[in-house]
Order: sequence, then structure tokens, then C-alpha cells
Amino acid sequence: MEVTFQNPGVEYMIDSIMGFQTEEETDFWSAPLYYFYPQLDQSYAAALSFPEKQRYIADTMRRVYAELEPELNEKVSSYSRRWEECREQITAALSDAFDVDCRRLFPDLRCNLSLNPICPRFLKEQYFDVFYQNSPRGAVGVAIHELVHFVWFYVWNRTFRDSADEYERPSLKWILSEMVVESVMRDPRLASINPYFPREEGGCIYPYFFDMTAGGVPILDILDAMYKSQSIQDFMRSSYAYCQAHEAEIRSHMQRAEEQGG
Repeated sequence: MEVTFQNPGVEYMIDSIMGFQTEEETDFWSAPLYYFYPQLDQSYAAALSFPEKQRYIADTMRRVYAELEPELNEKVSSYSRRWEECREQITAALSDAFDVDCRRLFPDLRCNLSLNPICPRFLKEQYFDVFYQNSPRGAVGVAIHELVHFVWFYVWNRTFRDSADEYERPSLKWILSEMVVESVMRDPRLASINPYFPREEGGCIYPYFFDMTAGGVPILDILDAMYKSQSIQDFMRSSYAYCQAHEAEIRSHMQRAEEQGG
């Protein structure tokens, strides 16, 4: 398992930003851009037509990038150094968590530094993004979260032989993969190097999962008990069956949280 950090350039970053600035997205996904970049006037942008809004954001972010490019390039180096310090520890922990030799998996993953505060991952293409404002420790903490997804869906696909097209938002399989990261992260080898763990430090998953319940019981507690008591393949089966049984409650909670901004 190897991760190469890189600066993909301003146009890549703008394309990534635009993916979360569509007319259909809620503020949960679109508003963080305005929080982190006061150079953007959210009220002004909201009054523009959609093509005008796109041009406004793109032009502004190109100027931001020009100012930040030296810092971005320096962070490529500092993130890379931190990754190398932690790589063997992370690889060993994920190998144990998923009962697979991660040393032989994903020899060429790429991590793109980004101006986008929302950082997607791309399973087929084998790369993910990390927000440049992270410290080196924070960047590796985010990387662990994304690596959990890559290994999770590798094992998941070997188990179920389903389509990778089902692994993306807003499918239930994507939702489950986001929830289980916290259980995997409890391994001391991972928790000790992730500054966003535990929840009191910000959390390593979307915060709207923390108070999500089914039948009055916190869903994360149920999933964590399953994870601790089952093999990874059995956990995948039982956790997904549980989410299917409670899909309406899960989606309703997420919708309310996203509409309220978190």
C-alpha cells in the first residue's frame, strides 16, 4: 500500500469544487466553501445565474490558488513525510481489520491536495483528495479514512461480486461504508495517529451519524458491537442487512441533517 501526495493543479481543484456547487446540492455540501474562503460572497453568488455563479467561483479560486501555490507545494512534501512515518503502522492495522494482506494492495494510490473542503474519493481511479488546510497529522488522519474505504470495498467486492457503481453516494452501500470507519479507527494503531479521533476531537466520520438512531438505539453502537464480534465478511453481511431493515430511518435522519446544515 502506497500513497503519493501531489498538487493536481488549479483546474482540477476547480472541477472538484464545482461538483459540490450544483443547483441540486444542499448547503451541507456547498456552504463550507464560503466558510473557508471569505473572498467568496455567498449572498452575491446566490443572486447570480448558475453559469455566472460558476464563473465567479472559478475566477475567485484561480486567484486564491495563485496566492497559495507555494504553500500547497510545501504541503505535498510535509504530507508525504508524515505518510512515510506512519505507512507500515497503518498497513498492519488495516491488514488485521480486513483479514487481507494490505502490503500487496494499492501500490499506486494518489492523494490530491485540494482547495475544496469537501474531499471525495474515487475507487476505480484509485485516488482521493485532502483539504490543504490540514496539518501533516490531519492529512494522514484523513488518508486513513479514505484507505478504509478502498480496502472495505476491495473485500466487499470479493465477498459479494456486485457492481462498483453501487459504492457511490447516495447508495446505502456508500452510507454503510461511511459509518463503519469509526469502528475500524478504534484500533490504537490508527486512533493514536489520527488527530480527528475520537469524536471529541471532531470525529472521523460525518457528524450526523453520531446521533442517528433506529428504534431509539444509536446505530453506530449496533454496528460497533457487530464489528467487534464478527469476522469482517460476516460483519459486512449483517451490518448491511441491518441498514436495509432501517433504511428509511437512516435516510430520513440524513436528509434532515443535511437540510439543517450538519
